[in-house]
Amino acid sequence: MADCSRTVDDIKRSIRSCDYANSKETTKFYDRWAQTYEQDMMMINYRPAHLAVDFLNANFCGRREEVQVLDVGCGTGMVAKLMFELGFRHFVGVDGSKGMLDQAVKTSLYQDLRLALLGTQRLPAETGMFDVVILVSVLCPGYAPVSVVRELCHATKPGGFICIAKGLYPGAREERYKKDLDRELQLMEDEGLWSLVGNNPTDRYMENSYLTTEADRKDEQEERYISGNVYLYKKSIDLNR
Repeated sequence: MADCSRTVDDIKRSIRSCDYANSKETTKFYDRWAQTYEQDMMMINYRPAHLAVDFLNANFCGRREEVQVLDVGCGTGMVAKLMFELGFRHFVGVDGSKGMLDQAVKTSLYQDLRLALLGTQRLPAETGMFDVVILVSVLCPGYAPVSVVRELCHATKPGGFICIAKGLYPGAREERYKKDLDRELQLMEDEGLWSLVGNNPTDRYMENSYLTTEADRKDEQEERYISGNVYLYKKSIDLNR
């Protein structure tokens, strides 16, 4: 049951309480959070899912009702709900948190839901199976390693799309992670595995949970939001890759 007494500061305090030391600890945190996750995200004006789906939809041509979508780090199903509203109908979800998947099944949108801890276990997806692979706010320290992007590409059909939403979180670990990610994304493009369709940078990716109080937010308006980007890639049509 949702806790209606929770405030925005309560939610952000809870987010800060997880040190995201590794993916297993992060998964435990999301297992505990699953039942109130969507309500809490609405309260803090969570934007990444909307940013990713809108950018994908604006660049997608084709019959959406026939498209096979792999929703990686699907959580409770927020991305699938938004895509369903735009005409997409076929979803497979993957997440490392059983608690989150228990909530996702209630949407009745997924043909299959698969439990897997990214980076520790291989992405449970057939090679070249999906027209669209989408990953929102999962590529960061303590969630999934940079190497996961190659698995996303492998799961995509030749000519299919890979959509990645990435926040630029504060801290030295994040800076190192972002450099490694940028290097890998470019390397995969240089190797001809995929091509960049476009990216959509924003200085309002999501609210900064590390500002602790309402007073902080008023005094530091420039830090109220963290920036981020949505990347959209198209997999090479060379079937030999």
